[in-house]
Amino acid sequence: MSLDKSAACSEPSLPRLANPVPRYFLATRPAFLTITLVGVVLGFATAWHAGTPFDIVAAGLTLVLAVLAHAGINVLNDYYDHLNGTDAANTDRLFPFTGGSRFIQNGVLSPAQTLAFGLLLFLAVILGGLWLVGRSGFGLFWIGLAGLLIGWAYSAPPLKLNSRGLGELCVASGFLLVVAGADFVQRGGLDPAAWMIGVPYALLVTNILYINQFPDRTADLAAGKRHWVARLEPRQAANGYSLILLLALGWLAGLVAGGRLPSWSLAALLAGLPAARAARELRLHAVRPALLAPAIRSTIAAAHILAVLTACGIVLDGWLD
Repeated sequence: MSLDKSAACSEPSLPRLANPVPRYFLATRPAFLTITLVGVVLGFATAWHAGTPFDIVAAGLTLVLAVLAHAGINVLNDYYDHLNGTDAANTDRLFPFTGGSRFIQNGVLSPAQTLAFGLLLFLAVILGGLWLVGRSGFGLFWIGLAGLLIGWAYSAPPLKLNSRGLGELCVASGFLLVVAGADFVQRGGLDPAAWMIGVPYALLVTNILYINQFPDRTADLAAGKRHWVARLEPRQAANGYSLILLLALGWLAGLVAGGRLPSWSLAALLAGLPAARAARELRLHAVRPALLAPAIRSTIAAAHILAVLTACGIVLDGWLD
């Protein structure tokens, strides 16, 4: 099923983005950066609950740098998906969720401009990150370096990890580093709690990638991107979403049962409602991905809900203590 004209009209075009400020801003896909913000907030909550004084200056810079890192990864992913041809060949995309930003394909930015912009965002993250390292401790250097390397290697040759079936691992690891890095900035050291508490959030973010790959499956196969949704038959691949969801919710419940999270954070299990609805729609429409936009929205909502309610439960427990 090809992209219809109404969807295509909503895509970026150079006449509508003649001003370079909104052009470059929208090239980062800003609507999707809030998933990083809630992960950072979750990391702040874990550190604050442990009795760490809240450093508002470091917190503000952490939020900015985390968003810039995510933005840079989005922009570079657009560039490398242009190189391998998958975005150009993608006629089944569900814009704005899948098929890339369309900035290169629609002539809004050239490939060279896109690459330069992505690298400039990475440079800003590195410079700001080095200041945070000096303030919080050298362990943050390795967290930040790992995050940028994972984001780059996800789609860039020669590694192209998503094309080798490692994309889900990249996303889960990268967003777990968001929580752990935010916690480290405040705490000034590593703590296992932040890593464990970040797992359910990282898994639900992974499901955003996972479901987004269904509309892109045909184009990805043609470009040699052999992620798991491409390797498996669609109805079989749909089960992977449910498996990731059950692991996330089970891990969350286990953290509460084991005393790693306060009982208030059980409210985060409410994220399972939109996610379960998305899982059902994915099973129904795995072979008709044009119908998956509502399920994608529910998946994005679930990841936000889980992170926010987990953080709220942690903060509420701290206040009551």
